[in-house]
Amino acid sequence: MALVMDLEARLKQLEGENARLRGAVEELSILNQVAVAVASTSTLDEIIDLVVQECVKHLHVEQGAVMLLDDGKDAAPLKTMIRKARSDYSGVDFRLNDQLTGWMMKNQASLLVNDLASDARFQSAAAGTVRSLICAPLKAKGRLIGVLSVFNKRKGESFSKEDERLLTIIAAQSAQVVEHARLYEEEQALHRVEQELETARTIQQRLLPTEAPSIPGYDIAGMSLAARQVGGDYFDFISMTDGMTGLCVADVSGKGITAALLMAVVQAKIRGQSLVDSSMAERLEVSNRLIHHSTPADKFVTMFYAALDADNHRLRYSNAGHNPPFLIPKKGEARLLESGGPVLGVLPNFKFEESTVNLEVGDLLVIYTDGFSEAINPALEEFGEDRLLEVARGVGDQSAQQILETLSEEVRIFCGAEPQFDDMTIMALRRTS
Repeated sequence: MALVMDLEARLKQLEGENARLRGAVEELSILNQVAVAVASTSTLDEIIDLVVQECVKHLHVEQGAVMLLDDGKDAAPLKTMIRKARSDYSGVDFRLNDQLTGWMMKNQASLLVNDLASDARFQSAAAGTVRSLICAPLKAKGRLIGVLSVFNKRKGESFSKEDERLLTIIAAQSAQVVEHARLYEEEQALHRVEQELETARTIQQRLLPTEAPSIPGYDIAGMSLAARQVGGDYFDFISMTDGMTGLCVADVSGKGITAALLMAVVQAKIRGQSLVDSSMAERLEVSNRLIHHSTPADKFVTMFYAALDADNHRLRYSNAGHNPPFLIPKKGEARLLESGGPVLGVLPNFKFEESTVNLEVGDLLVIYTDGFSEAINPALEEFGEDRLLEVARGVGDQSAQQILETLSEEVRIFCGAEPQFDDMTIMALRRTS
């Protein structure tokens, strides 16, 4: 009798061992299937979709979901990326509420809840049709990158510790692959942006004059250095219908692609107005209204706009809130060209003024944007308008192009290791005879 009882006990023990072995083999099979599925794809969405799909299938749940951590300053740092349900499920989508996501972010450990409605930790999460759940952290190099969750065991069954352990292993196995895929997609997106910015830079460079006009008795040059790939500064030489040469230097508020797009709009409007037989002030008034109606309220443009009458050696100009250019005579004190009005794009109806100056042989006109005067050195000191004027006074008989290079080099030396933080645009005009 004792022998029979001993054999029965050993038989039950063997059956238990066999069950555990079958469970382990099944678990290894599931993990292998997940690994093969994940390794067979490359995109982030496909990888996450397959992970959730395998979890729904092998853990016999109604739904599964992956939420990834959003590095932005958002009120909801975990964003649902992929949600999957079993094929015969027609209910509402399940999601983790703030209490559950907060718990996962704080503890960064697996969570098993078989009766959500009675769990005191998550009372506000009990509403809806979620009865039970398991959440497992997705961690890459010790850092939480998301949460893998499954909801409601089929047929109302409870989740087991084995289910929790399996989901935790799947999460650990998948996390690094998910992170690699996400980083790769971010890198590709950044590469596309860089390509687009390079294209934008090329287009913007083509909008700027490739060479200065040849004007008898005058030497003229212009240059623009963007703080980023593209910028909001520009300069232009415009052939006007009355035979005069238009000179324009402008600075669009802001930096980068937004400023560059607005710069292109402004340039087109000014070139269009240069074909109209009207005064400089009237052209700015019309451009101002057009810019005001087509740009956001927080955007504006400063501009110095002039027409050179080379036959009579006169310069008609109007200054729209721009840094006053220097008119430096061969002898005597420098003059600031200030007549005009406010910046363009802020006040829709404003009457601009214009003035005329005579140009003598040797007179030098320097038009610049605040990227020059407001350039700073490591001590946070500005280069300043006075220093810029002092350098311009000392250029001697240099050509217009050499003057631009001299001024740019002086600013570069002054700034030292401090990076350029604003677009820098400058134009020089000298009467030579």
